[in-house]
Amino acid sequence: MSAALAGVRIVVSAGPTYEDIDPARFLGNRSSGKMGFAVAAEAAARGAQVVLVAGPVHLPTPAGVQRIDVRSARQMHAAVLSALPCDAYIGAAAVADFTPRMTSPQKIKKQAGQETLMLELVKTSDILAEVAASPQRPRLVVGFAAETEQVAEYARDKLLRKRLDLICANQVGQAGAGFESDDNALLVISAEGQQALGPASKQTLAGQLLDLLAERLA
Repeated sequence: MSAALAGVRIVVSAGPTYEDIDPARFLGNRSSGKMGFAVAAEAAARGAQVVLVAGPVHLPTPAGVQRIDVRSARQMHAAVLSALPCDAYIGAAAVADFTPRMTSPQKIKKQAGQETLMLELVKTSDILAEVAASPQRPRLVVGFAAETEQVAEYARDKLLRKRLDLICANQVGQAGAGFESDDNALLVISAEGQQALGPASKQTLAGQLLDLLAERLA
Protein backbone atom coordinates (compact mmCIF):
# COMPACT_ATOMS: atom_id res chain seq x y z
CA MET A 1 0.00 0.00 0.00
CA SER A 2 1.26 3.46 -0.92
CA ALA A 3 2.52 5.71 1.88
CA ALA A 4 1.36 8.83 0.02
CA LEU A 5 -0.26 10.18 3.17
CA ALA A 6 2.66 9.55 5.51
CA GLY A 7 2.95 12.34 8.05
CA VAL A 8 -0.56 13.65 7.31
CA ARG A 9 -3.01 13.95 10.22
CA ILE A 10 -6.63 13.26 9.26
CA VAL A 11 -9.73 13.47 11.45
CA VAL A 12 -12.75 11.48 10.25
CA SER A 13 -16.23 11.49 11.76
CA ALA A 14 -18.54 8.59 10.97
CA GLY A 15 -21.89 7.05 11.82
CA PRO A 16 -25.08 8.53 13.26
CA THR A 17 -25.72 10.48 16.43
CA TYR A 18 -28.41 9.50 18.93
CA GLU A 19 -30.27 12.30 20.67
CA ASP A 20 -31.86 10.99 23.85
CA ILE A 21 -35.51 11.71 24.64
CA ASP A 22 -35.58 9.65 27.84
CA PRO A 23 -33.66 6.58 29.12
CA ALA A 24 -35.58 4.32 26.70
CA ARG A 25 -35.92 6.40 23.53
CA PHE A 26 -33.84 8.53 21.21
CA LEU A 27 -33.92 10.33 17.87
CA GLY A 28 -31.50 8.78 15.38
CA ASN A 29 -30.91 7.98 11.73
CA ARG A 30 -29.95 5.03 9.55
CA SER A 31 -26.26 5.81 9.03
CA SER A 32 -24.16 2.65 9.45
CA GLY A 33 -20.78 4.40 9.59
CA LYS A 34 -19.43 2.12 6.84
CA MET A 35 -18.32 4.95 4.52
CA GLY A 36 -16.47 6.87 7.20
CA PHE A 37 -14.84 3.73 8.59
CA ALA A 38 -13.70 2.77 5.09
CA VAL A 39 -12.13 6.22 4.64
CA ALA A 40 -10.38 5.97 8.01
CA ALA A 41 -9.07 2.48 7.24
CA GLU A 42 -7.78 3.47 3.81
CA ALA A 43 -6.13 6.64 5.11
CA ALA A 44 -4.32 4.72 7.86
CA ALA A 45 -3.19 2.09 5.32
CA ARG A 46 -1.66 4.92 3.28
CA GLY A 47 0.40 6.11 6.22
CA ALA A 48 -1.80 8.86 7.66
CA GLN A 49 -2.25 9.47 11.37
CA VAL A 50 -6.02 9.00 11.69
CA VAL A 51 -8.42 10.00 14.45
CA LEU A 52 -11.86 8.46 13.97
CA VAL A 53 -14.76 10.03 15.88
CA ALA A 54 -17.46 7.37 15.74
CA GLY A 55 -21.12 7.59 16.57
CA PRO A 56 -22.97 4.53 17.94
CA VAL A 57 -22.14 1.82 15.39
CA HIS A 58 -21.21 -1.86 15.53
CA LEU A 59 -18.03 -1.83 13.46
CA PRO A 60 -14.48 -2.93 14.35
CA THR A 61 -11.82 -0.27 14.73
CA PRO A 62 -9.64 -0.12 11.59
CA ALA A 63 -5.98 -1.05 12.07
CA GLY A 64 -3.76 1.84 13.10
CA VAL A 65 -6.66 4.21 13.81
CA GLN A 66 -7.27 6.13 17.03
CA ARG A 67 -10.99 5.79 17.75
CA ILE A 68 -13.12 8.06 19.91
CA ASP A 69 -16.66 6.81 20.55
CA VAL A 70 -19.47 9.32 21.06
CA ARG A 71 -23.26 9.17 21.16
CA SER A 72 -24.77 12.63 20.71
CA ALA A 73 -24.19 15.55 18.35
CA ARG A 74 -22.89 17.56 21.31
CA GLN A 75 -20.33 14.88 22.12
CA MET A 76 -19.26 14.57 18.48
CA HIS A 77 -18.85 18.34 18.24
CA ALA A 78 -16.59 18.38 21.29
CA ALA A 79 -14.52 15.39 20.14
CA VAL A 80 -13.95 16.73 16.62
CA LEU A 81 -12.93 20.21 17.75
CA SER A 82 -10.61 18.79 20.40
CA ALA A 83 -8.90 16.67 17.70
CA LEU A 84 -7.78 19.80 15.82
CA PRO A 85 -5.35 20.81 14.44
CA CYS A 86 -5.11 18.41 11.53
CA ASP A 87 -4.35 18.50 7.82
CA ALA A 88 -7.77 17.29 6.70
CA TYR A 89 -11.18 16.83 8.29
CA ILE A 90 -13.60 14.43 6.59
CA GLY A 91 -17.08 14.81 8.01
CA ALA A 92 -18.77 11.59 6.93
CA ALA A 93 -21.02 11.37 9.99
CA ALA A 94 -24.78 11.90 9.77
CA VAL A 95 -25.06 14.38 12.62
CA ALA A 96 -28.50 15.25 13.94
CA ASP A 97 -29.66 18.74 12.97
CA PHE A 98 -31.92 18.97 16.02
CA THR A 99 -31.93 17.53 19.54
CA PRO A 100 -34.59 17.54 22.30
CA ARG A 101 -34.42 20.68 24.43
CA MET A 102 -35.01 18.55 27.52
CA THR A 103 -34.12 14.90 28.17
CA SER A 104 -36.47 13.28 30.63
CA PRO A 105 -34.64 11.49 33.48
CA GLN A 106 -37.47 8.95 33.59
CA LYS A 107 -39.25 7.05 30.84
CA ILE A 108 -42.09 9.19 29.47
CA LYS A 109 -45.33 7.33 30.18
CA LYS A 110 -48.40 7.36 27.97
CA GLN A 111 -51.32 8.92 29.76
CA ALA A 112 -54.87 7.62 29.54
CA GLY A 113 -56.56 9.11 26.47
CA GLN A 114 -53.37 10.71 25.20
CA GLU A 115 -53.25 10.93 21.40
CA THR A 116 -50.17 13.09 20.80
CA LEU A 117 -46.80 13.86 22.33
CA MET A 118 -45.05 17.16 21.73
CA LEU A 119 -41.26 17.31 21.66
CA GLU A 120 -39.46 20.64 21.56
CA LEU A 121 -36.30 20.37 19.45
CA VAL A 122 -33.39 22.80 19.28
CA LYS A 123 -30.71 23.14 16.64
CA THR A 124 -27.39 21.38 17.20
CA SER A 125 -23.96 22.91 16.57
CA ASP A 126 -22.81 22.79 12.95
CA ILE A 127 -19.58 20.81 13.18
CA LEU A 128 -18.56 21.19 9.53
CA ALA A 129 -19.11 24.94 9.46
CA GLU A 130 -17.26 25.44 12.74
CA VAL A 131 -14.27 23.41 11.58
CA ALA A 132 -14.19 25.39 8.32
CA ALA A 133 -14.29 28.69 10.25
CA SER A 134 -11.87 27.64 13.00
CA PRO A 135 -8.55 29.46 13.56
CA GLN A 136 -7.13 25.91 13.40
CA ARG A 137 -8.85 25.25 10.07
CA PRO A 138 -7.45 22.15 8.32
CA ARG A 139 -6.00 22.56 4.86
CA LEU A 140 -8.91 20.46 3.58
CA VAL A 141 -12.44 20.35 4.98
CA VAL A 142 -14.57 17.67 3.32
CA GLY A 143 -18.27 17.23 3.93
CA PHE A 144 -20.86 14.63 2.98
CA ALA A 145 -24.42 15.29 1.86
CA ALA A 146 -27.00 12.51 1.94
CA GLU A 147 -29.98 13.66 -0.12
CA THR A 148 -33.18 12.13 -1.49
CA GLU A 149 -33.66 14.66 -4.34
CA GLN A 150 -31.83 17.46 -6.17
CA VAL A 151 -28.61 15.89 -4.92
CA ALA A 152 -26.11 18.09 -6.76
CA GLU A 153 -27.99 21.33 -6.10
CA TYR A 154 -28.39 20.80 -2.37
CA ALA A 155 -24.80 19.60 -2.00
CA ARG A 156 -23.38 22.58 -3.90
CA ASP A 157 -25.36 24.94 -1.67
CA LYS A 158 -23.93 23.21 1.40
CA LEU A 159 -20.40 23.45 -0.01
CA LEU A 160 -20.68 27.21 -0.49
CA ARG A 161 -22.67 27.99 2.63
CA LYS A 162 -20.29 26.14 4.95
CA ARG A 163 -17.15 27.15 3.04
CA LEU A 164 -15.96 23.60 2.42
CA ASP A 165 -13.23 22.50 0.04
CA LEU A 166 -15.05 19.38 -1.16
CA ILE A 167 -18.43 17.80 -0.60
CA CYS A 168 -19.35 14.19 -1.36
CA ALA A 169 -23.00 13.89 -2.30
CA ASN A 170 -24.94 10.68 -2.45
CA GLN A 171 -28.58 9.75 -2.90
CA VAL A 172 -30.18 7.80 -0.09
CA GLY A 173 -33.42 5.88 -0.08
CA GLN A 174 -32.56 3.72 -3.09
CA ALA A 175 -31.46 0.08 -3.17
CA GLY A 176 -27.77 -0.72 -3.27
CA ALA A 177 -26.41 2.65 -2.14
CA GLY A 178 -26.35 5.10 0.75
CA PHE A 179 -27.15 4.23 4.35
CA GLU A 180 -26.59 0.64 5.54
CA SER A 181 -25.36 -0.58 2.14
CA ASP A 182 -21.87 -1.93 1.42
CA ASP A 183 -21.86 -0.04 -1.90
CA ASN A 184 -22.31 3.59 -2.76
CA ALA A 185 -21.94 6.24 -5.46
CA LEU A 186 -20.56 9.70 -4.77
CA LEU A 187 -20.64 12.99 -6.61
CA VAL A 188 -17.59 14.91 -5.39
CA ILE A 189 -18.14 18.65 -5.81
CA SER A 190 -15.66 21.50 -5.42
CA ALA A 191 -15.58 25.15 -6.46
CA GLU A 192 -13.82 24.03 -9.64
CA GLY A 193 -16.29 21.38 -10.76
CA GLN A 194 -17.52 17.90 -9.95
CA GLN A 195 -16.52 14.27 -10.42
CA ALA A 196 -18.62 11.13 -10.18
CA LEU A 197 -17.21 8.15 -8.26
CA GLY A 198 -18.80 4.70 -8.42
CA PRO A 199 -21.09 2.90 -8.10
CA ALA A 200 -18.58 0.76 -6.23
CA SER A 201 -17.90 -0.71 -2.81
CA LYS A 202 -17.40 1.84 -0.07
CA GLN A 203 -13.83 0.58 0.34
CA THR A 204 -13.12 1.30 -3.34
CA LEU A 205 -14.76 4.71 -3.10
CA ALA A 206 -12.68 5.51 -0.02
CA GLY A 207 -9.53 4.88 -2.03
CA GLN A 208 -10.73 7.03 -4.92
CA LEU A 209 -11.68 9.85 -2.58
CA LEU A 210 -8.31 9.73 -0.83
CA ASP A 211 -6.58 9.89 -4.22
CA LEU A 212 -8.32 13.24 -4.73
CA LEU A 213 -7.38 14.43 -1.24
CA ALA A 214 -3.74 13.39 -1.65
CA GLU A 215 -3.51 15.42 -4.86
CA ARG A 216 -4.85 18.52 -3.12
CA LEU A 217 -2.66 18.10 -0.04
CA ALA A 218 0.40 17.70 -2.28
